[in-house]
Amino acid sequence: MELDTALRFGIFDWVEHRDVPLDSVFEGRLAMLELADEAGFYAYHVAEHQGTPLSLDSSPAVLLAAASQRTRRLRLGALVFCLPWYDPLRLDNEICMLDHLSKGRLDVGIGRGVSPIESAYYGVTSSDQAREMAAEALQVLMQAFRDGHLDFQGKYYRYEGVELWNRPYQTPYPPLWYPTSNIESIPYVASQGFNTSHNFAPNEAAKPFVELYRREWLAHKDDPDRLNAHVASPLISNTRHIYVAPTDDEAIAEAREAFDVWSQHISYLSGRFSSRPHDSLALERRMANGTALVGSPATIRDKIREMVEETGINYFLGVFNFGNLEQDKVMRSVELFAAEVMPALETVRD
Repeated sequence: MELDTALRFGIFDWVEHRDVPLDSVFEGRLAMLELADEAGFYAYHVAEHQGTPLSLDSSPAVLLAAASQRTRRLRLGALVFCLPWYDPLRLDNEICMLDHLSKGRLDVGIGRGVSPIESAYYGVTSSDQAREMAAEALQVLMQAFRDGHLDFQGKYYRYEGVELWNRPYQTPYPPLWYPTSNIESIPYVASQGFNTSHNFAPNEAAKPFVELYRREWLAHKDDPDRLNAHVASPLISNTRHIYVAPTDDEAIAEAREAFDVWSQHISYLSGRFSSRPHDSLALERRMANGTALVGSPATIRDKIREMVEETGINYFLGVFNFGNLEQDKVMRSVELFAAEVMPALETVRD
């Protein structure tokens, strides 16, 4: 059995802060998801961050619960739940509740959190500690999903005789995601059959990730104890900012300010612990290296086809709502993408 090659389309989101009433930010996202649900997108994935204008989604479960009641087909997931920031018993209950509220449309992304500043808010003081906590929390979740009770004694988490009346809707539990930008993680990620994403990597950088994933997945696809063995064909994705307008010139003119706002948001915390080049986030540079797709439907179709052919992904993730992009422009971009881009590309690798 090979990995499925038919291309699917999803939405990735941070839910950025903007100078409008906060309730309108969330209502705008839910309206976008209603449209995506009707338009045939596969899934919506939302990040989790703390203390930054990059993300108002400091509690993904709350937003996903609301989205579950406004959509009917769209799969929904956190990308990711930052495991060291949670008590895993509470997270297990939230995941099970979301799985039932969505009638089995939940995907669960797991990770340790990439920002040391944000992790420190939760008392996590080193990457080694975050890694240990995430691994132990995952063990707790697996026991909870499979056994329906918790008897666990670890370094960070201890439970004895906890009965769990919330159980997953999906069997044995929702599909799992493990995104990574570290190629050394790929053998583990692929051997477990996790869905994965190498976010915002240029095509030439993503290609070796995808090739290695495919080799490792084939080598381990029959291992009986894989954590994501219940997913027959994992999704391998890469993420792009995307804005579609009737013409290339119109798209670039309308996206530029919003992209500049996003670049300020993404750098708000990361600038404190990285040395990202000043111009690395400029729209023109991102368009040049292919990590921002801005243009007419025809231009976007060509860029995504090139991306799929050069990398081997089977799942495209687009950031449609970024910076201070106006709601009507977001909705038009999603509509144009669904009507004039997706139909031409869904079988691009069949």
